[in-house]
Amino acid sequence: MVTGTKPRPEPLDPPMVPFALAGLAAFVIAAIVFRLTDAPDEWFEIAVAGFLVGIPGLITMIVHDRNRKRRRALTHPEFRVTEPPA
Repeated sequence: MVTGTKPRPEPLDPPMVPFALAGLAAFVIAAIVFRLTDAPDEWFEIAVAGFLVGIPGLITMIVHDRNRKRRRALTHPEFRVTEPPA
């Protein structure tokens, strides 16, 4: 017999900027390795394209992380948002 419902676990909301930076670093390292070895030129171009496409993703994650405190305050009233001094 079911006497109640289990509480739903909170969704994860980790900071995303480190993940975006790691992705950009991986593309830079790949581009350097491809340039220093005899890899096909297309591989180098793909690594450069991946880095360039990752830049808007990094900017998006910076904005996402900036709004984390506000989102957290809406879901957890005990979490206080203090504005930085101007």
